[in-house]
Amino acid sequence: MPLHQIFHPVSAFSASDKQKLSERITAMYTNIGLPAFYVVVLFKPVESESFFVGGKPTDKFVRIVVQHLAKQIPTEEGKKQFIDGYESILAPFIKEKGYDWEVHVEEVPPEMWRENGLIPPIKFPEIQNEWARQNKPIPY
Repeated sequence: MPLHQIFHPVSAFSASDKQKLSERITAMYTNIGLPAFYVVVLFKPVESESFFVGGKPTDKFVRIVVQHLAKQIPTEEGKKQFIDGYESILAPFIKEKGYDWEVHVEEVPPEMWRENGLIPPIKFPEIQNEWARQNKPIPY
């Protein structure tokens, strides 16, 4: 499950922006064969009096934390490709609106992950493909 937590000023994203951005983020993963339901995007609005950068309140900063569980990126080139692609998805919603931003990606051991109590079938492509086809975890 890729989990994307987007901490942002209250007025940074419209409902339409949130929908479009979450669809584009999801497509990054479905395009490589992961089920869409693996992808969770949480928009977390933060009031400027509770959002500090360098000890000063801000309403022009977006902080994004991504956690990868379903797929680890083993090579430096792969990591660069991911972050460059991710930045290009974010740009129309953040950079082009004049916000400063920071992104970091954590890779969590998949052994510490369950979907509805099931061990995700990341080592069994045929089962993972079925999960993707049905867009939900199913017992195997």
